[in-house]
Amino acid sequence: MTDIETITVPGHLRGYPGVAFGGFVAGVLAGRAAAKTVRVDFRRPTPVEVPVGLAETADGGAVLTGADGVLAVATPDELDLEVPEPPSWGEALAAAEAYRAAPPEGAVDCFGCGLDRTPDTGLRQHCGAVPGRDLVATAWTPGPALADPEGMLRPELVWGALDCPGNAAGRLRGGMRAGAVTASLTARLLQPVPVSSPLVSYAWVLAEGGRKHRMGVALATAEGDLCAVASALWVDPR
Repeated sequence: MTDIETITVPGHLRGYPGVAFGGFVAGVLAGRAAAKTVRVDFRRPTPVEVPVGLAETADGGAVLTGADGVLAVATPDELDLEVPEPPSWGEALAAAEAYRAAPPEGAVDCFGCGLDRTPDTGLRQHCGAVPGRDLVATAWTPGPALADPEGMLRPELVWGALDCPGNAAGRLRGGMRAGAVTASLTARLLQPVPVSSPLVSYAWVLAEGGRKHRMGVALATAEGDLCAVASALWVDPR
């Protein structure tokens, strides 16, 4: 393990109250890993506004640690995922509007899918069911405040856009229960994502069994070019 760097997740990057948004945490870890495809396993919730330790590992991955032990671990991986054609911008926009008109119970002020977030303060992953297709989708445009110095969506936020859609797919297209959490996220970023450009996020159910639900997730341009793909494991509450 390399020297430990201390980082603090800002409070606005939360998923649940007091807890860091998992997609962002995964992206931070993936940014330290020496691989294009990375798997991040979540062990414990990462707190916001609390210093935690980040270090690279000998296997080309990274680990995040807190006062109670390991919070999350990133390891190089492979991703064999058959990705369906993305819905059109119009289909994704209609699905998003349907979601916002009748949001699920228990919605929180999540950086990824909070309803009160603006394009500059959140990712607005408001994924609704797409009629005639076994997937969910949303149309969105990230604001300039989410850009890196080159005007691209920060890589850790691209990872963030691959998190919440899996929850929507499990709730709306599968049998996942409210309160499920992301146990792991395996992703590959395919191309830089400009901010202020229209994007389509979509997700579908890969497999379900017992409390476990595996989802496929993709991010594409409005024209249908893939920007990132992921497989996410969600687990129902006991």
